[in-house]
Formats: sequence, C-alpha cells, structure tokens
Amino acid sequence: MLRGLADGTWLTWPRMRAIALICGATSLLLLLYLFATATGTLDVYGRPLGTDFSNVWTAGRMATLGAAPDAWDWPKHYAFQQAAHHSTSVPFYGWHYPPPFLLVASLLALLPYVPALIVWQLSTLSAAALLLRSIVPDRRTLLLGLTAPVVFVCAGHGHNGFLTAALLGGGLFLLERRPFWAGILLGCLVYKPQFALLIPPLLLVTGNWRALAGAVLSAAVLVAATFACWGWPVWEAFLRSLPLTRTVIIENGATGWQKIQSPFAMIRMWGGGVEAAYAVQGFATAASIAIALWLARRSKPEVRNAAVMAAAILSTPYVLDYDYVVLGFGAAFLIADGMHRGFLGYEKSLLALVWIAPLFARQLAEMTLLPLGQATALAVLWLAARRALVLDGALAFRSLSFHRSRGWSGR
Repeated sequence: MLRGLADGTWLTWPRMRAIALICGATSLLLLLYLFATATGTLDVYGRPLGTDFSNVWTAGRMATLGAAPDAWDWPKHYAFQQAAHHSTSVPFYGWHYPPPFLLVASLLALLPYVPALIVWQLSTLSAAALLLRSIVPDRRTLLLGLTAPVVFVCAGHGHNGFLTAALLGGGLFLLERRPFWAGILLGCLVYKPQFALLIPPLLLVTGNWRALAGAVLSAAVLVAATFACWGWPVWEAFLRSLPLTRTVIIENGATGWQKIQSPFAMIRMWGGGVEAAYAVQGFATAASIAIALWLARRSKPEVRNAAVMAAAILSTPYVLDYDYVVLGFGAAFLIADGMHRGFLGYEKSLLALVWIAPLFARQLAEMTLLPLGQATALAVLWLAARRALVLDGALAFRSLSFHRSRGWSGR
C-alpha cells in the first residue's frame, strides 16, 4: 500500500476518470437543481443564486444608478440587495473589493441578475480552462480540470476564483514568453490585491523589468478608470470601510472559520486570540514569500509558478475555499514539470489530495477543526521546494534518493 502511495501506481487513468466523472456529474446536477427549483433570483433555500455574486451584481447596479460610493455602506448595500431580490430575509453579502472591481461589476449589472451570473461564471471559467490546457497540454486535462471539486465550490458561490487564477496563473505562464503581457495580467490583480503581495518582489528579484512595467501600467489604467467614472468618493468609501471589514470579516470571522482557510483563520478556529493569529499569519506570509522568491532564481519556471501560487494562498489572512482554484493551478504547474522530468515519491498522491480536498475541506474543518485546506497549500509549496532541491540542485542535494516516475497517471 505504501509503495503504491509512493510511486502513484494506484492513480490509474480509469480510476481518475471515474472519480472525475462522478464529481463532475454530481456538481452539475446540484447546480441544475438550484436553478430549476429557484423562485426568481432566489434558490430553494432563500439564498441568491450564486450567493456571493449578489454583492457583485448589486454593487454594479448601484454604480450604474449613480450611487457607487454607497456600495461600501453596508446598510445601504443590504437594502439594495433586498430590493433587487424582492425579499427582506435574503442573506447579506457585503462588498469589500477595491474600486477597480466595480468596473467589472458595472458591466455585469447591465444584464439581469441570472443572465449576468451565467455570463460571469462561464466567461471566467472558460479563460481558466484555456490556461489550464496550455499549462498541461494533455487530452485528459480539461476533464480533470473542469470536474475538480473546487470548480463546483467556486461556481456555487458565483465567485471570482476563476478570474483570479487566470490572471495570476496566466501572468506567471507568460513571464518568460511575453513578459510585458504577463505584467499586464498580473497588474489586473489590483482588483484583489491580497493575492498579489509577492508579485512586486518577484518581478524585482528576477529583474523582469518589462513585466514590472506592464503590471504598473495595467494597475494604473484600472485605478485611473475608477477616477474617471466615479472620482475620489469611491476610494474614500472603500478606505473608510476597511476597519469594519478587518474587524467583522477577518478578525471575528463572520464568514465562518471553516470557510476562511488561512493560517490566521486556523489559529482563530482553534480558539487563539487575534494577536496570536496575526503573529502566525505574519510568519506564514514572510516564510511562504521568501521560499517562492528563493525558488524564483533557482528552479524551472513551472516549479517557481507552483510555489508562487501556493504562497499567494498562504500569504493572506483572508482566503476562502473557492479561492483555492488558485492552488489548483499551482498543482497543474507541478504536473506539467512532472510530465517533463518525472515525478518524485508521493508527489502524485499528494497532488490527488489537492484535487479532491475542496470537496470536504470546509466540512472537515467545521466538524473536527482540522485545517485540510491550509495543509494542501503547504503541500504544494513543499513539493515545489523539494523539486527545486532534488531536480534543480538548488542546494546541491541532487544525490538524494527519491523515487521518480514518468507520466501523471497509470494506464
């Protein structure tokens, strides 16, 4: 049994295909059930279809009606959500994003709610799928990618995990090929800046000035566009909302500690205080970014990219399970490198765990307080560091004996 876990021989293609089809079919049926049993924009449980998409569409509609700054005013935003969904009992989904994301929300709000949700999810998922197929050019890639449990988690919440993964993963993928356009993609992460903490130091450490110029340009254009559309009031409203967001959402975990899968949330879930949680998060942020930067100068691009994707997850206190689409792309970069240079011991088995974990990570954390989500992010970072040490000789450890195998699945 241990040998099978080490060399990954248990991970045969028929077994992978069967699990993927079961997960994919179940996810699709659940989504269809929610839409089929919905009344207007609300599902059978009284929640907006796409749940969190409610704050995106509502903020966009408020902006189109000339009330853009009010999107960060929670009582006003909630009142607008209630009116939009024709329900006074609809759950509140707060808007916490910087103004650049309001540009996207405004465009989506030009459509009715349900069509906007469908367009939003299909367009961003298509972009992510196209990138995934480019990273791992194999006929099985799309089946395993589109049926991954994290896809259902993200789609069920109507969230932006697909967009974040496409921008970050796409920027990293193009970094050597088209550095300026890579920077353009990376700069667009200004809409969700907690996932871009390590991008400036990464580009500086690697001396990729063209990518840095592209990132600065795209970020500046998006910021300038918000001023052109709504002026300073939207930024003032956003900045004024930050203390409340920090206290209620991050420090007190209004979203639920089982959903917020970060080192900070792990400590809070275990009963630790805010100061202890910030201390652990600070260490995790510094350590993960340092490892990613170290690998950036000593490893293959795919290994570096996997480390950066994992570090992006570990370096923010506010990351939810649907954001783990980003980690899935980290695993994809490792698979691409493994197909080229062979897989090390236990690598396939751990990557399979990363694939399946979002299916039950939230429930496991809620019932047992075990932070499986954080563990999978650490696993991807560790696998990337080990590949650099063993295969790239980052510390002259190439003589270490590890099992290696070709291919990313058995027959």
